[in-house]
Amino acid sequence: MPLVTPLSADHDLETKELATFFNETLGFCPNSVLTMQRRPAISKAFINLNKAVMANEGRVTSALKRMIAWVSSNSTGCRYCQAHAIRAAERYGAEQEQLDNIWEYRTHPAFSEAERAALDFSLQASQVPNGVDETIKKRLYEHWNEGEIVEMLGVISLFGYLNRWNDSMGTSIENGAVESGNQYLGKHGWGKGKHI
Repeated sequence: MPLVTPLSADHDLETKELATFFNETLGFCPNSVLTMQRRPAISKAFINLNKAVMANEGRVTSALKRMIAWVSSNSTGCRYCQAHAIRAAERYGAEQEQLDNIWEYRTHPAFSEAERAALDFSLQASQVPNGVDETIKKRLYEHWNEGEIVEMLGVISLFGYLNRWNDSMGTSIENGAVESGNQYLGKHGWGKGKHI
């Protein structure tokens, strides 16, 4: 059971209008946003930040951004965000082979060296203590420019917030996210955990 119960999608009309963004991303409005709207300024600020972070300004694709989010969420253990991130990666055109082998991104041939550098950055930036060092920096600059690195860290930071929010809230996970979690992550032990 969640710490705080989500409100109806009709509770705050401004949030509802902004949240149509998630119909494209996930196919539904996440319960995390429905909970945030108990303080509408938070839900609106979060949605606008999410839109800004996930906008494509360079070569960091929508699919890669969602895989970066998955690595970050996997690192922190948030099962809710793991399922949402893999679902969004699928909806934004990640290759089937990448979705099926996201756990093996470091060695699987479906991932390029540029993608590996981005995903390793996500892993190291999501750890406590932070593991970003000169080696990570060097690898990033071999493949990405500064604006693209800012985009990646925006995703990592956004999911840092979401991982804390959803794991602390025990946010109830939606059926569509469960389906994606089971399909792509279940073979590695993914389950809903506290997100019932």
